[in-house]
Amino acid sequence: MNDDILPIAELLKQDQRFHHDAYQFVREALAYAQEILKMPHQPVSVGEGDRHLTGQQLCEAIRQYALDQFGFMAKTVLNNWGVFSTSDFGEIVYNLIRIKQMKKSESDRREDFDDVYEFDTAFDPVFELSGSDEL
Repeated sequence: MNDDILPIAELLKQDQRFHHDAYQFVREALAYAQEILKMPHQPVSVGEGDRHLTGQQLCEAIRQYALDQFGFMAKTVLNNWGVFSTSDFGEIVYNLIRIKQMKKSESDRREDFDDVYEFDTAFDPVFELSGSDEL
């Protein structure tokens, strides 16, 4: 069995709040933040290599990645996986840290993920009008 699969399988037995896809999505969002969004990084790692994101930065990356991947359905997909707030992202991240699938710095705190944005509106579509202001 793949070395990454066994710890996740054990985690899902212990904590059934979140769907497996939610864990994978958070890991993908971390890579998205570092590779696509080019979010700032510091010398301590929370993931891979020598890059580190704060909890707030990771929440924003997750929001952008969700909109990129799922568009108007982002909130619905996340809710279907058991994710209803940025605090849930923190729970997922700290579960991944516990099974050594992510790392944290000494300054990181679980509370860094609390109330980063209003989940009910963060994934709402933003409509922009282009061209003339006339209807």
